Amino acid sequence: MTSEGLRAPADEARPASTVPATAAETSPDSPWPLHLLSEKLKAHIERAPAAWVEGQVIELTRRSSMCYITLRDVDSEVSLSLSVYGTVMDRVSSPLERGSRVVARLKPDFWIKTGRLSMQTIDIRPVGIGDLLARIERLRQALAAEGLFSAARKKPLPLLPHRIGLITGRNSDAMKDVMRNAALRWPAVEFEVREVAVQGVSSVAQVSAALAELDAHPLVDVIIIARGGGALEDLLPFSDESLVRAVARAATPVVSAIGHEADRPLLDEVADLRASTPTDAAKRVVPDVSEELGRIAQARATLERSIRVLVHRESESLANLRSRPSLARPEGMIDVREADVERLRSRARRSTSAAVDREADAVLHLRERVRSLSPQKTLDRGYAVVQTPDGHVVRDPSEVEAGGALRVRVAGGQFGVVAEDEPVPGAAS
Repeated sequence: MTSEGLRAPADEARPASTVPATAAETSPDSPWPLHLLSEKLKAHIERAPAAWVEGQVIELTRRSSMCYITLRDVDSEVSLSLSVYGTVMDRVSSPLERGSRVVARLKPDFWIKTGRLSMQTIDIRPVGIGDLLARIERLRQALAAEGLFSAARKKPLPLLPHRIGLITGRNSDAMKDVMRNAALRWPAVEFEVREVAVQGVSSVAQVSAALAELDAHPLVDVIIIARGGGALEDLLPFSDESLVRAVARAATPVVSAIGHEADRPLLDEVADLRASTPTDAAKRVVPDVSEELGRIAQARATLERSIRVLVHRESESLANLRSRPSLARPEGMIDVREADVERLRSRARRSTSAAVDREADAVLHLRERVRSLSPQKTLDRGYAVVQTPDGHVVRDPSEVEAGGALRVRVAGGQFGVVAEDEPVPGAAS
C-alpha cells in the first residue's frame, strides 16, 4: 500500500486543511485518525482479488453457521486461519476432517472495528486421490519432456561402494532393513546416515538438505533414499518437483527405495536406480560376499584349467619338436653332410685320377711322337750324321775338303773319318 493511496476523504470531521493528504505527510503533530487508517486499509485490501490456494487442514471448528479452519502449507511451516460460512461448507462433496488436503478460494477481509484481518472462504474443495494423481502425471510428463528421466543421463552404480549415504526416517524400519541386509551381504560396508522427516510439510526440505550434504561428502560413493510404504498422501513429498530436480542435479549416483513395488513416486523416475523396496536397495547397491567368493573360486578354477591345458599343449609341442630327427639326433645332420663330402671327395679323386691318366697317356703318345721324330730315331733306322770337328753338321758335299777330318754319329755312337775323294755336288750320299 503506497502513501499516495492513503489520502484523506473530503468529508472528514477534521477540517481538510488540517488532515494530511497521504500517509507520508503524517507526523506526531499532524496524525491521522485511527478510523481513517482502518478505512484506508479496508479499501486497499478489498481491491485484492480472490485467489485459489492449497493446503492441509490441521484444525477445524464449527460454530452454528460459521466454520473456522486452520490451513497449513503442504511443503512449509506456514499456516493461515480461514473463516467459512456454513453454506459454503454444506456444498463440500465429502466432510472435511483434520489432515484433509483442500483447495480454497480466499478473499481477504479487514474488520474496521477490531482491526482484524480475516480470510473469507468463498469456495473450498477437497483434493481427492484422482486430483493428486492427475497433478503428478502432469508433472511427470513435463519433467520427462525435459529429459530428466532419460536413461542416457543415469549414472552407473559403483561395483563396491566404500561408503553408502542413507537418507531415511528416524529409527525407521527402512533404515534397519537397508543396513541389516547390506551388512549381511557385505560385512565391511560403511554407512553415512541422515535421519530426516519422510512425510509432512518439512520432509522435502530435510531430504533435499541431506541429499546436498551427502552429495558433497568426499567418501560417499552412492546415496540411498529409503522409506517404507504408506498412503499416497504420505508419499507425496517424493514427487515434489524441487526434490526431483535436486536428485537430477546430484553428482553422486542416487538409488530410490520408496514404499513397495506398487508405489511409483517421481523420485523413482529420476533416480539412477529404482529399487522396489529398501531391502531390494541393499541388495542392489552392495554385492553378496559369498557370491563374489564363489565367482573368484570359479574364475580361479577356470584360470587353473586354462593354464593346465596351455602347459599340456605346449609340452606336447615340445615333445613333438624333440622327436624330430634334427633334435633327437642332431649329429645326423653332420653325418649326412660328412657322407656328402666323402662322396664328393671320392668323385673328385676318381675324376682327377681319370684326368691324370688321360693326360699321362697323352703325354706318352706325344713323347712317342716326339721320339719318333728325334734325330736318335733317325740314327736308329740306320742313318748317320756327319759333322766337322767343330760340330757343324755337314749338309752338302761342297762343305767337305779331301783329306779333311770328319766325325760320324750313328745309332750306337760316333767315330772319326777322313774324306778321301773330292765331293761331287748333287751326288747321292
